[in-house]
Amino acid sequence: MSPVQSTSRIRVRYAETDQMGVVYYANYFVWFEVARTDLLRESGWNYREMESDGFSLPVIEAHCAYLQSAKYDDEIEVRTGGEMLSAVRVQFNYEIVRASDGATLATGSTVHATLDRAGKPCRLPARVRTVFT
Repeated sequence: MSPVQSTSRIRVRYAETDQMGVVYYANYFVWFEVARTDLLRESGWNYREMESDGFSLPVIEAHCAYLQSAKYDDEIEVRTGGEMLSAVRVQFNYEIVRASDGATLATGSTVHATLDRAGKPCRLPARVRTVFT
């Protein structure tokens, strides 16, 4: 993970689970988004400001490795970091850990392109790039 890291705490809600009380797999990507938003906010740049500044970070690749099941009412931590892959691509890395025993439940990553208002690839502002170095 990168030097700048963030930890988001989430309690698994009933609506996020299947009939067996196990978290439905797609919810891990929702948690990744929560954690990514927290990391950017803690670094001094949020999505609202980013869009006002004329930038967007659409997901162009997503991966999740499921190691153990998260279950209803588990408190989890989503540990997040990021890194620059190129002048216009950023990768966020995630580790989902159950708070009660420290077990790693899943790891993953998302890759994002940086686009300007016209939808064309562009560089992130210098102040934001420093988050990923």
